[in-house]
Amino acid sequence: MAAAQCFDGAFLDALVARARINPRLRQHHSLHASPDEPAQRLFNAIEPASYVAAHRHAHPARNETLLVLAGSLGVIFFDDAGTPAATHRLSAGGAGGFGMELPAGPWHSVVALTAGTVIFEVKAGPYQPLDPRDVAPWAPAPGSPQAAAWVARMHSLFT
Repeated sequence: MAAAQCFDGAFLDALVARARINPRLRQHHSLHASPDEPAQRLFNAIEPASYVAAHRHAHPARNETLLVLAGSLGVIFFDDAGTPAATHRLSAGGAGGFGMELPAGPWHSVVALTAGTVIFEVKAGPYQPLDPRDVAPWAPAPGSPQAAAWVARMHSLFT
């Protein structure tokens, strides 16, 4: 029998500290032992300047569940042209919602609205890199000069 795992504030603090020194300004901690497992479960610490490119999970179709454990997260849905179509603010313990089930098809992205944001994500496995058809063609490439402006634009949707 595998040992039970307990997660506490010190665990979240350590994950946030690792995210802050990661060049991508985010850090995940997987609970699944292998990318082949049928459920992909992970903690993800995301800092406000981190860029998560707009994408979808349509090929294959997989829903994604997000729960905010610390901080605040903005979830943005886009139409096919890249125009923001809907926004949702999720906060740990927040009255407006702390989690969301994202359907497989819509374009979406997330942005940390506060420092120290940590989410828990669940997706069906096995893990597969994003299909090229699921990378938004209108969103800047990660690491591009336009990415920082994109993050600022996404933040402005929540001010």
